[in-house]
Amino acid sequence: MADKASLLVIEDDEGLRRQLRWGLEDYEVLEAADRESALAVLEKTQCPVITLDLGLPPDPEGVSEGFSTLESILERHPDAKIIVVTGRDDREHAVRAIGSGAYDFYHKPIEIETLRLIISRAHRLYELEQENRALLAASRQSSLEGLIAASPQMLEVCRTVEKVAATDVTVLLRGDSGTGKELLARALHSLGNRSKGRFVAINCAAIPETLLESELFGYEKGAFTGAVQQKQGKIELADGGTLFLDEIGDMPQALQAKLLRFMQERVIERLGGKGEIPVDVRVVCATHRNLRQLISEGGFREDLYYRISEITVEIPPLRARDGDAALLARCFLDRFRREGNSPVRGFTARAMAAIETYEWPGNVRELESRVKRAVLLCDGKRVDVQDLQLPLPDGMPGDESCQSLTLQEARDKAELEALQRALGQHGGNVSKAAEQLGISRPTCYSLLAKYGLK
Repeated sequence: MADKASLLVIEDDEGLRRQLRWGLEDYEVLEAADRESALAVLEKTQCPVITLDLGLPPDPEGVSEGFSTLESILERHPDAKIIVVTGRDDREHAVRAIGSGAYDFYHKPIEIETLRLIISRAHRLYELEQENRALLAASRQSSLEGLIAASPQMLEVCRTVEKVAATDVTVLLRGDSGTGKELLARALHSLGNRSKGRFVAINCAAIPETLLESELFGYEKGAFTGAVQQKQGKIELADGGTLFLDEIGDMPQALQAKLLRFMQERVIERLGGKGEIPVDVRVVCATHRNLRQLISEGGFREDLYYRISEITVEIPPLRARDGDAALLARCFLDRFRREGNSPVRGFTARAMAAIETYEWPGNVRELESRVKRAVLLCDGKRVDVQDLQLPLPDGMPGDESCQSLTLQEARDKAELEALQRALGQHGGNVSKAAEQLGISRPTCYSLLAKYGLK
C-alpha cells in the first residue's frame, strides 16, 4: 500500500466512491464526502492528484460548494492536480473550473479506463514538476549558478566547463544567440582560481569600431580630442580576473592584430601611451559565428583563432536540448510568479506541448521573455498557448475546453473518419460500409445519426 501513489476522491455519492475505489485499485484511494473532510484528509496526507465532484453538500444540486472546495484546496496545496468531475452537459462549469486552476475535467458517467488515463497523466506531470523544482534548487546551490539544464547535451557542456575552469586555458564558447554563453563564461570565472578577481565583459559587436579600441586598451589624457583624463581599458580592469570578449567574431580586423599581440605577450599599451603595461588575465571568448568560415573568407585572423580557442565549447541550441525547454519554462514561471505575486500556477497541457515542439529560434532568451510576458498578461490560473503567443502543435485541439476530452474526441474523430471513408468507398451503401467496418447495419445507422450524416 505504501508504494502506491495516493489519490483523493471527493464525492458525496458513496456508491460512486466505492466504484472508484474498486476501479482504481492501483492507487491508494482516500475518500471525502464534503469540503471539511477533504481538507482534513489533505492536512494529514499529501495527495498529488484529486478528483472533485462539483455537486457537494450543502449544495449537491449546484456547483457553488464544489468551486469553494476547489479554491480552498488550491490555496493550501497549489501544486495539487485536481480533476473536476461534471455532468455530461456541463461544459461551461468544466471550463470555468480549468480557468480557476483545476488540472483537468471529466464528464459523468465515468469510464474507469479513461479516468485512469487522466489520473496517470496528472501523477506524471506532478512528478515532473517536483523533479524540476529539485533540479532548480540544486542549480541554485551549484557553482554553475544560473544554469538550469537536465538534457544530456547541456550536462556534457557543464561537465566540460567544470573540467577546464580550474586551468588558465583560453576558452571559446560557440553557440547561437540566447544559448547562455555569458552564463557559462561567468561559471568558468567563478569555478576557477581567479574567482576573487573581476569578471569584465565587453560585447565586440555592440560598440562602434572607433570606440572599441579605447574601450579595450584604455587611453592617456590628451590621446585624442575629448580625452580629458586617463582611462583604463577593459583588459587592464580585468587584471587578476577574467576578461570575457563576447561576439569576438565581429571584432574589426584592425583590432585583431593588436589583440593577438596582447594574447601572445600579455602586455598592452594605452592609446597615446608610450609604455607597456603587463596584464595577468584569463581570456574567455564567445561568438555565434563560424570562425573557420570567416577565416576562409578573410574576415578573421587564423593565428588569433588558434590563440583564443585552446578549448572550444559548442553550446547546443535549445531545440536540440532534450527536455530543457519544459524544464526552463517551469523554472521561469515559478520565478516570475513569485516576483510578481501572480495567481498563475502552471501551464496547460496544450501550452507544454507547444513549448516542447516549438523551434525556439531565440533560444533560452526567447523562452524567458515569452514566459515572463505570459505570466504578466495571463487572465487564468494556467498559462495557455495564446498567452505564450506560440503556434498550436499539429493535432492539438484549438479550444481550451476540448483539452480534457482528448481521448474521447480522438476516438470520435477516428470513428467519424472511418465511417465517412467506408461510405465514400461504397457510394453511400450502408450495408457494404458496415461490412467493411466490421459492425452491424443497425450500429452503422446509429453512427450515422450520432454524427448527423445522411
